[in-house]
Amino acid sequence: MPVGDDRRPAPDNVVPYADQALLLALRGAGQEAVMQVLWIYEHPIDLDGVRRFHQNYGQGLIGRLIERSPLPFGRHRWVSVPGPQAELDIAEHPRPREELYDWAHEQVELPLDPEFGPSWRLGVQSFTDGTSAVSLVDSHTVIDGGGAVVTVADAVLGIRKDLGYPPRNSRTRMRALREDVRQLGKDLPEIGRTLRKAANVATRRKAELTRPSVPVPTSVGGSDDVVKTAFSTALIDIGDWDSRAERLGGNHFSLVAGFAGKLAEILGRTRATDGAVTLMIPVSERADADDTGGNVVTIAKVTFDPGPVAKDLSGARTAIKQGLATAREKPDEMVELLPLIPFLPKRAMARMADMAFSFTDDVPVNCSNLGDVPDILLSVDGTVAERFYFRGIDRNLTRGVLERRHGLMTVASMRLGGKVILPVMSYLPGADNSRARLREVIAQTLAEFQLSNVIE
Repeated sequence: MPVGDDRRPAPDNVVPYADQALLLALRGAGQEAVMQVLWIYEHPIDLDGVRRFHQNYGQGLIGRLIERSPLPFGRHRWVSVPGPQAELDIAEHPRPREELYDWAHEQVELPLDPEFGPSWRLGVQSFTDGTSAVSLVDSHTVIDGGGAVVTVADAVLGIRKDLGYPPRNSRTRMRALREDVRQLGKDLPEIGRTLRKAANVATRRKAELTRPSVPVPTSVGGSDDVVKTAFSTALIDIGDWDSRAERLGGNHFSLVAGFAGKLAEILGRTRATDGAVTLMIPVSERADADDTGGNVVTIAKVTFDPGPVAKDLSGARTAIKQGLATAREKPDEMVELLPLIPFLPKRAMARMADMAFSFTDDVPVNCSNLGDVPDILLSVDGTVAERFYFRGIDRNLTRGVLERRHGLMTVASMRLGGKVILPVMSYLPGADNSRARLREVIAQTLAEFQLSNVIE
């Protein structure tokens, strides 16, 4: 039985522009965005506890899907799909411990769909050394990292939240058409304002918008080959981390940014003109539990010289403050054009996405910070897991897309259970993109900061 139920009046179930844009842009590119959480147990796992979590988790922000409008340019709607959307996958036979990440990747590759379901999956695998792992994979279109933290904590505690959305397929086609025409009428003033902004952007950034895509020769294999990016995670004691940040004139996040910048420098993902690194930092705008958007973030663009960061974080810290202030005071103009996404062809959506994330003129590094999260997240089975990892993954990324964007690099951070958790994903055209190489570079980077670590 749940220890508490949180029911509130049904909110407006119209999907925010940002979430509809994310769905359409990913669909147009043939890609999918997902998140994975891994719990690793070195003591016997309580499968009954995992089953309780499985029953509790499909509530609130994750207990829903997106239902498209019957209008070609209509707004999509959130619909309720509470409870488990897929069976709990408990493997029958143990696997060798060295296959843990192979199994984790297999879990990531299982079907997920933010429209047709399931939007999340839970799996359990035991290993021959006596450890067990639990994998939770969510659709990033339905929920972001901050929302997932709250939803996991609620599920562990047995708290079930009903957002009051209607069930899927509950509207007849005629009713949906009437409601969505009325919604389009409400949206017209904003669409008109956005069209005027778009005209200004098109005038000022004409060369960037019309620049033909430059074919990039693929390093190995064909441009349509789907690429698996390298992934590894470092764990550092929080006390050591904070002490080092203070000695370098920074704080937790400026040290995360400094680590990301130095890692990018070592890997060669810096701007060719001046050697600077550009971080794309999502900043949560989810003010409270009543905010039901899927991805409620502002993206801050932060640029600094990674050269001195292992000895002095002041430059990175100043750049972060400036970037965050700019993001809130003057949002990126490409993001302000999101209300036009339903009206754009696939090719135009891809160009807008590349411009919004600086892929047209830079080699950005995604850098996400979830900060301090409650220790209850460690207890998916009701007991504390010895290890906890998380990551965001773009599925179906082809070699051609990655090399057109000059690769990919993502660094995230979380403070949990007395550790700073730093997951890293990377792909660089023409480079050694093995997990072993990424582990070496992570260790080298942390050594420059004089930080000891455990790298999974």
